[in-house]
Amino acid sequence: MRTLLKASCVIGFDGLSHVYWRDGEVVFSGDRIEFVGRNFQGHVDRTVDYGQAVICPGLIDLDALGDIDSGVLGVDNGSKFDNGRLWSEDYIRRGPHDAYTPEEEVFKYRYAFTHLIRNGITTALPITSMYYREWAERYDEFAGVAALAGELGLRVYLGPCYMSGTTYARADRTAGQLWDEPRGLAGFDEALRYFRDFDGAHGGLVRGMFAPDRIETCTPELLARTAAASAELKAPVRLHCCQSAYEFETVLRLRGHTPLGWLEHLGLLNSRAVLPHGIFLSGHPAVSEKGDADWRRLLASGATIAHCPEVFVRSGEALDSFGKYRVAGINLGLGTDTWPPDLLQNMRTGLYVARLMEGNATQTSMADLFSAATLGGAKALGRDDLGRLAAGAQADIVVFDLQASHLGPIFDPLKNLFLAGRGTDCRASYIAGRCVMEDFKVGQVDMQALQAQADRQFAKLLANQQERRFDDAPPQTLVQPVFAWAEQP
Repeated sequence: MRTLLKASCVIGFDGLSHVYWRDGEVVFSGDRIEFVGRNFQGHVDRTVDYGQAVICPGLIDLDALGDIDSGVLGVDNGSKFDNGRLWSEDYIRRGPHDAYTPEEEVFKYRYAFTHLIRNGITTALPITSMYYREWAERYDEFAGVAALAGELGLRVYLGPCYMSGTTYARADRTAGQLWDEPRGLAGFDEALRYFRDFDGAHGGLVRGMFAPDRIETCTPELLARTAAASAELKAPVRLHCCQSAYEFETVLRLRGHTPLGWLEHLGLLNSRAVLPHGIFLSGHPAVSEKGDADWRRLLASGATIAHCPEVFVRSGEALDSFGKYRVAGINLGLGTDTWPPDLLQNMRTGLYVARLMEGNATQTSMADLFSAATLGGAKALGRDDLGRLAAGAQADIVVFDLQASHLGPIFDPLKNLFLAGRGTDCRASYIAGRCVMEDFKVGQVDMQALQAQADRQFAKLLANQQERRFDDAPPQTLVQPVFAWAEQP
């Protein structure tokens, strides 16, 4: 069936850049776009006129929130050594365990995927926290996640997370590392089996990736096996890297290389590498290694930085210059990584923070951030059929409504959205030609019931976070309120 979508603005692609079409049209049949422009002359079976709206390429989230987010509990809530974000020595002694049942593990993805779609994201590389797991993710639960993506219609790159170790809090409030190499290698074996079994599932909607947890919690053998599998299967590897001074110094101490230097040594620093967050490179004022060796490594590698500005600015940290990376030719994509899973909000935050860091309003533009959320993500995945509205591209299309009063008078669709919009202004979403959201409603999802279950599971997360603290930590200090309560419970 051939469908024509029309709106007051369409963001097309001219082969090099996004372009505006006034009163534009997008025509697709099956999972492919056939036409972008105005005044299509061919036969269509269905026409949808969205009126005052902008039709955009679907957004690509390279570090997509796959959780009922526990990371928000780290915001203004005391030291990670005391608030339960890290495992304490006491918790390790008692024995770590999963906070959720297997069914609840899959539900968290249902909740997350629904909200990703709701916010205009059509391609997602999910990320979840390992802190409330017994160790890492498992093949069986991810089989359920693939089925869920097929049910909801979200395009995903999936692979169970695996790791050789975890960082924990010692009694003296310093960081230690707990290692279990056999468990890490077994996790990699499951991830490899998962890739072979599910890459291309659900008509290509599900693709595989390798997702070792964090560079500082992986051993040389684990990453060497990952590098070999990635090279053989031409598979993307998403690895959190250069995201803290602690990570940088730990890798330098344990491996004798900076994080990027170690990836280069292992053969992992290449065009298949997707690296959240790329902030702490050699030469950063917070690390001991001086000079620009890491910058030169990154530039030569073709790797992608998954930029997640919102989650870092909450802690007063930021990429030193989005514009510097972009102008040099380093590929930049965007990720949410926290609640809300709103890439539009991350574009806005990324724009403002870049201008503060760069000291000017010209080096980084709205176009740069929007392109990162679309073309940059597509390049990271080696997909020239994603992130653009053009003939032959996948019919991954989202529609942002421009009629809400909070947007103000419309003078430029993207400027209005950057200045005042939010992800939930997304009115409709088509992924591989399937309408997965219409009139702000995701499929047949009962949002009230979805939220009620999420609330119940979040209560379990809170209980588990209290368990992870030291034995003498008072439960009433788990969540530090913005203001003191007038009456104690």
